Amino acid sequence: MPPLCELGLVDLAAAIAAREVSCVEVAHAHLEHADAVNPAVNALIARRDPDDVLDEAGERDAELGRGGRRGVLHGVPQAVKDVTEAAGQPFTAGSPIFAERVGVTDAPHVARMRAAGALFVGRTNTPELGFGSQTFNPVWGTTRNPYDLSRAVGGSSGGAAAGLATRMLPAADGSDTMGSLRNPAAWANVYGLRPSRGRLPGSPGFVAQLNEPGPMARTVLDLAALLGVMTAGGPVGPLDRADPLDLTDLHPAEPEGLRVGWLGDLGGRLATEPGLLDLARAPVDVLARLGAVVEDVVPAFDLDRLWDAFLVWRWWNSVEMAPLVEDPALREQLKPELVWEIEHGLGLTAREVARAAIVRAEWYAAVVALFDRFDVLLAPATQVHPFAADVPWPAEIAGRPMDTYHRWMETVMPWSMAGVPVLGMPAGFTPGGLPVGVQLIGPPGGDRRVLEVGLTHEAATDWSARRPPLLM
Repeated sequence: MPPLCELGLVDLAAAIAAREVSCVEVAHAHLEHADAVNPAVNALIARRDPDDVLDEAGERDAELGRGGRRGVLHGVPQAVKDVTEAAGQPFTAGSPIFAERVGVTDAPHVARMRAAGALFVGRTNTPELGFGSQTFNPVWGTTRNPYDLSRAVGGSSGGAAAGLATRMLPAADGSDTMGSLRNPAAWANVYGLRPSRGRLPGSPGFVAQLNEPGPMARTVLDLAALLGVMTAGGPVGPLDRADPLDLTDLHPAEPEGLRVGWLGDLGGRLATEPGLLDLARAPVDVLARLGAVVEDVVPAFDLDRLWDAFLVWRWWNSVEMAPLVEDPALREQLKPELVWEIEHGLGLTAREVARAAIVRAEWYAAVVALFDRFDVLLAPATQVHPFAADVPWPAEIAGRPMDTYHRWMETVMPWSMAGVPVLGMPAGFTPGGLPVGVQLIGPPGGDRRVLEVGLTHEAATDWSARRPPLLM
């Protein structure tokens, strides 16, 4: 295990800036470590020629020698999630239809990472076209959980999560439609932030779709450092937030009197694997011991209506992929879950979409009202522990059948629909050594609040420092 790979983003960036280590040394250490570890987990895909990476690292060193430093990512190895476009990089999205596609331009947050000096070493694996919370696809195969190689690591940012946990990356970008930054963070013992709606430029246009780009890291401060890069430059699209995000002088929140709402299984609504809720409640108990005021809460809202609106929103978002099912040759290359999403989207009526928009607005108002009572909310990030890597998705939980391929992740859905900031963070481990994670939920625009409460919890635990058996 190269010592340089143990460093997170903040410490690695500081060492490079101080010329304590060269960018070439950093690149060489991470490339060599990936050679040793990646074959077991399959987190990094489409890896670049190491000579090209080392040449670029040398150019970064030359810039430093001339007194130039692009930003916090100067010379820091990064790998962009494979559903996100980056100029000159493979852009397969895990689909055989796009197996030969190469990015033409940078997505906004990728452009910002590049401008800050990122050294791209490859891509991170994702489910086919990003659909599903299990990272496998017919182009690159399955990404495995570093804490148990027989199990899944979640998704769709599963490659990023596994790359972080194995120390192949010091921080990583991801994205989240339903729970793609939170589920893999939970199962890999890392952090993932779904920012406030529009905090990062994501889907263009005038419709608030569900997908949000966001950072992942092994510590809250590392995550905040990458978030600072990804948000630099202000709004791009018409629905992007214009209020600046102040990430200076981040410090742990004062826990005394902090009002915390524990959502649990939403009053028995959610099927959960036996024992999971007790483990996921650990951060609540940590904050309570530090002085927080904790109360169990179930939102006063018809969550069946919300689930139905969520399905409509996903289906509506899938309509842009209609050509993939209308061409029989392309259709047969898609996994059935994707065909199901697109076909339902094509069958939507304008009235159904309008009704879903009304429900989403009503839910947003209900969530805003919750934050009159609470400073933050806590909820499980998953409803099951990591399952076998060859299982596409769990058909049932504790004897309760799942009626869709993503119902088993319903715990993350409400907060995606609300567009509020959610920090996926480590909560401990099962007796068998599998990571457990929670969602720390803040009010609209409260990205800084969840980071500071996350720092409070992180300082009181040592979960984030625990390494997977693969590295030991």
